[in-house]
Amino acid sequence: MLAEPVERVLWSPGANWPQWCLIQCPVFEVFFGGARGGGKTDGMLGEWMAHADRYGDKAAGLMIRRTRTELIDTIERSRAIYTPLKWTYQEQEKMWRDPKGARLRFAYLERDADAELYQGHSYTRVYIEECGNFPSPAPIMKLMATLRSGAGVPVGMRLTGNPGGPGHQWVKARYVDPAPLGNKVITDPVTGLARVFIPSKVDNNVFIDAEAYKQRLRASGSAELVAAWLAGDWSVTLGAFFDCWNTARHVIQPFEIPKDWMRFRSMDWGSASPFSVGWWAVVSDDHEVNGHVLPRGCMVRYREWYGMKPGQPNVGIKLHAAEVGRQIYDREKDDDIAYGVLDPSAFIEDGGPSIAESMGTGSNGKVWFKRADNRRVRHGQQISGWDQMRSRMVGNAEGHAMIVTFSTCVDSIRTIPFLQHDPDRHEDVMTDSEDHCGDEWRYACMSRPYARVKEAPKPQDISGYAPLRPGGEQPGDWKVY
Repeated sequence: MLAEPVERVLWSPGANWPQWCLIQCPVFEVFFGGARGGGKTDGMLGEWMAHADRYGDKAAGLMIRRTRTELIDTIERSRAIYTPLKWTYQEQEKMWRDPKGARLRFAYLERDADAELYQGHSYTRVYIEECGNFPSPAPIMKLMATLRSGAGVPVGMRLTGNPGGPGHQWVKARYVDPAPLGNKVITDPVTGLARVFIPSKVDNNVFIDAEAYKQRLRASGSAELVAAWLAGDWSVTLGAFFDCWNTARHVIQPFEIPKDWMRFRSMDWGSASPFSVGWWAVVSDDHEVNGHVLPRGCMVRYREWYGMKPGQPNVGIKLHAAEVGRQIYDREKDDDIAYGVLDPSAFIEDGGPSIAESMGTGSNGKVWFKRADNRRVRHGQQISGWDQMRSRMVGNAEGHAMIVTFSTCVDSIRTIPFLQHDPDRHEDVMTDSEDHCGDEWRYACMSRPYARVKEAPKPQDISGYAPLRPGGEQPGDWKVY
């Protein structure tokens, strides 16, 4: 007697409840995961199978990774699932076709501008793997415009990600902060489109040995790293460049700035990316306020203006320089500003007035800047901006910070503690992260170099002492009488 054929299951969510939620979720935009080991890639590949099976040749998908290396890993995993289903893979186009005619293309975007290549395409699904590797949401938002279907297929975007990476801030702000526990549909106030965060952790993944996986990760990093990657803790700062940042020391409640304190402004220019303007006061003599001791020379950030699209971290508002200059003056017209520093790139003249000149014109000559010192890292004995910023954060010999910010400067507080080391230049900040406030603080610090003063040893009190008498004693020694 012939044995009954055994049906082979190539992929199934099984007991992975978050993957079931992902496959059945009708919401337009879904962020899936938030921790390592939760089966994010399998979730995306499985969601596409369900979508392709339902809509056949009307289904067209695009799966994006940041780098080619990451993309290769995803393609290899897709081979294990799709090949036994008799799907065909076209190597040159990096595209799968299923027997019903559904198409899934793989691509990577190493530069944000590469998203422009897909304008005019039409997809029913766009998948963004490890979206936290994208410093800005701008290219992802451009790809969202490709979601359309003339056949009436419900379209949607699906994203995965972990805490950390250059895009940590915008991912957290867009998907996690509105509903930290997830599974709550949020309606975008601008577009009216719905999005949801579906958390998935290693304990949800029945296809791996969760305890062994956790043990391997514990051996590879700090307790904070494990908390972020396994628990999906988005409040943890991983690999922070300014590990000396302490909110209790560096963030203070606003108070009335004394009239005799010198004030100045600093600025980092941006158009497609945000600009950052900060206003500073320099403490003229030791000052205590709200339980904080502000030493003489401490820089107090009392106001900021961050040119970011609401709800879209690292995306600029593209305001004309003349209008920026006018609004800067409106904010500071009651202040006595001694000087302003601006990043040197804003002084470049390219067939017309520079950005710095345009800001001066827009403010009727009221807002002017000098070129900021843009040295980022140390060369020989030269001081560097990041060193200056760190020195002020560490503070003086008494442990008091030499740079603080009002709690109202929310974008500085949001971004500076999360700045990451550049993996190729460890003494520098990762430049494709949301570093605009950090750069602007650096310009401010370089305009007022700080050196921690070490008190000279006090002269020894020799009253009551007299030189030792001759008789074997060394000359110059002293003895108490």
